[in-house]
Amino acid sequence: MQLVFDFPINPSYTFDNFVVCDGNEAAYRFARLLAAGEEQNLLYIYGPAGSGKTHLLMALGKSFYDTIQLPQAIPYISFKEVDELYRGEYRAEQVSKLAERFSNAPILLVDDLHLIPDTPYLRLEIWQLFNDFYGAGKKIAITGLHPPKELPHLDDHLISRLLWGLVARVDVSDDHSRRLILQKLAADRQVVLPDDAIDYLLVHTARDIESLIGALEEINRHALTTGRKISARLAREALEQRGATG
Repeated sequence: MQLVFDFPINPSYTFDNFVVCDGNEAAYRFARLLAAGEEQNLLYIYGPAGSGKTHLLMALGKSFYDTIQLPQAIPYISFKEVDELYRGEYRAEQVSKLAERFSNAPILLVDDLHLIPDTPYLRLEIWQLFNDFYGAGKKIAITGLHPPKELPHLDDHLISRLLWGLVARVDVSDDHSRRLILQKLAADRQVVLPDDAIDYLLVHTARDIESLIGALEEINRHALTTGRKISARLAREALEQRGATG
């Protein structure tokens, strides 16, 4: 399925709801520069899964949508779904499917570039699309798991071009960053999350943001079901029930 922004999107994917910490401050600052229309047009963000790359990409797209007030949604694609877009058939066509999708778009938003299939035709498509936006002076924001030089299945010219722009790594796996994220997630949900419960979560959940969100939601459901306040003990019960204890 081709992913396209259907605005207004989830409010968690905005700059205002993005938790800024040491591990993502540069990426956040660079994304805001692009959104503000500064001279720099190209941003590549990389880092481990669940570190907030997609959040920044969508926040950037929403910022453009709100600023320009477009009549249609801003297109976005993740290479996680590219096989469904092409139905596994990567062959030369008169009109590029990627070019069709991003026709007249004010910004090129590409997620999970490290998952691009090893097919010459698709490499050519993404290279041509990149050049079209770059040559027109339009903004480009791309994410991936690896730094540019370590991305597989890419044209060397595209790797070189990515290095011309802003490049930032995101990594929020340290306990300080995860604590800030948990506090923000709880505040956004109007959930009272005491320090002892946060301490338990930091030890017993995986280090990516998705796992933190899942654990917090499970704990909150358990608290509502049992009519109890959240505590380290209740957090342990909730996670043990779903088999998520580390």
